[in-house]
Amino acid sequence: MTNNCVFIHTNERQWLGALVAEYSFRRNSAHADKFDVKFIHTRDYPYLSAKEGHTFLRGGNERVWHMDDLQSFTPLRFLPPKLMNWQGRAVLTDPDIFAVGDIYELLQKDMKGAAVMGRRRSGSQEKASQVATSVMLMDCSRLRHWDAELEFDQLFRSEIDYKKWMVLAYDDPANIGYLEDCWNDFDHLDANTRLLHNTKRKTQPWKTGLPVDYTPAEKFKGNPLLASANSLRIKMFGQYGLLGRYKKHPDLRQQQFFFGLLKECLHSGHVSEDLVRDEISKNHVRHDAFEVLDRTPNLEGMAA
Repeated sequence: MTNNCVFIHTNERQWLGALVAEYSFRRNSAHADKFDVKFIHTRDYPYLSAKEGHTFLRGGNERVWHMDDLQSFTPLRFLPPKLMNWQGRAVLTDPDIFAVGDIYELLQKDMKGAAVMGRRRSGSQEKASQVATSVMLMDCSRLRHWDAELEFDQLFRSEIDYKKWMVLAYDDPANIGYLEDCWNDFDHLDANTRLLHNTKRKTQPWKTGLPVDYTPAEKFKGNPLLASANSLRIKMFGQYGLLGRYKKHPDLRQQQFFFGLLKECLHSGHVSEDLVRDEISKNHVRHDAFEVLDRTPNLEGMAA
């Protein structure tokens, strides 16, 4: 492993996205030989599945841990410093983030004394300090206090809260720096975008039409009636019952960008047709994926 590594954390449901992301990081870098790309997969960390069905603290409320949730990989995002043996630099990304620009530029960025950097999660004043940890640049030597397994366990003892953990609320603000939004562009693609994040789960372009398989953010504070109705829904119809289906992404260019990358992955052998068909059979990928590929224009720089 080099002193520069990009880590993509993922689970089975987002595996195709992770593979396409890996391809994009190398494709769009002029320095692809100067960094590694590694996966952090939920299947390799059994302490996650050991908590199946247990309750944890999220936003002050109790939630049930389910490994089949679309985002069951998120507690793994604090592992890179340990995996790097507390040396060098690492970038951590979600599996639904794709390089438009050169990710090596991020690895080489002046951190101005920060131990970890990410974009601001929200533009609102009260949330200004919160970090969107879906993309992080890390100086691994300065993050020895991160212990992903211990902190995951603390969730289930109500010692820490998931929502605070995910925005670095337990870290010293003096060690946190902020990236430009272009390094984690939320469903926004323009000439300045460096990393495109299809963060709105319901419109992820490769899942259009599939039944929703994630737990929506709870917005029941101060509304016990809605909270009761949601509990009844889960009891009667299951965790994802009545949540509807994934919708079409509102920006066709973002759909074309993902499927243009996937087309290249298939062309180069980075991803096989059998893998895509298997993902379709598992309802991880939209059923019309090959039809979408057929009508997707080639990305710039790809031979016809």
